[in-house]
Amino acid sequence: MESEVRSSPLALAVLSLLHAAPLHPYGIQRLLKQWGKDHVINVGQRANLYKTIRRLDEAGLIAVRQTERDQQYPERTVYELTEAGRQAAQGWLSDMLARPRNEYPQFPAALSFIMLLSPADAAAALDQRAAELRSQLAGLEASIADVAFLPRIVLMDDDYQRAMFSAELAWLESVIEELRSGSLKWGYEEFAELAGHIQPSGEQDPGAR
Repeated sequence: MESEVRSSPLALAVLSLLHAAPLHPYGIQRLLKQWGKDHVINVGQRANLYKTIRRLDEAGLIAVRQTERDQQYPERTVYELTEAGRQAAQGWLSDMLARPRNEYPQFPAALSFIMLLSPADAAAALDQRAAELRSQLAGLEASIADVAFLPRIVLMDDDYQRAMFSAELAWLESVIEELRSGSLKWGYEEFAELAGHIQPSGEQDPGAR
């Protein structure tokens, strides 16, 4: 009986690569890094990859094809995709593409409390983030150049990341300019007023006893 397995970026990557040909775990990890997919899929820890492969195997989405033995390398288990895995990969992929999900990233959470900093300190922090994003964007451009032999459809994740980095940079630069010009500012009074509206007077805390 097949056990249920949840979709994840790494699980989808394993199933997707096995669409092309049977592979052993090292081959999967190597391909993901060669194609620059380690920027969007966490394959740094091989233990996580083996754990994911084991879950997919137990769920019947992949199966052992053969075991390779070579004097130069440790024994390697080669996996292949099952029909159930093929259907699962297509379903997961369609769902991930179609449904936006709130993954609770840190940056929007920090922005929601940016008023705890002074405008000058907020501008300095955002300026530092912008510099880091420029560096990441330059690194991404270099990475894309390294895999220029791949067709564009294989690099859609890089294309998306480049667009997101560029859009965030443009937004950051506009906010930093507002902060430095003084058109976006706040002070203790505004924060105290907001705090006064958190729990209206007379409202009973439902958790109070």
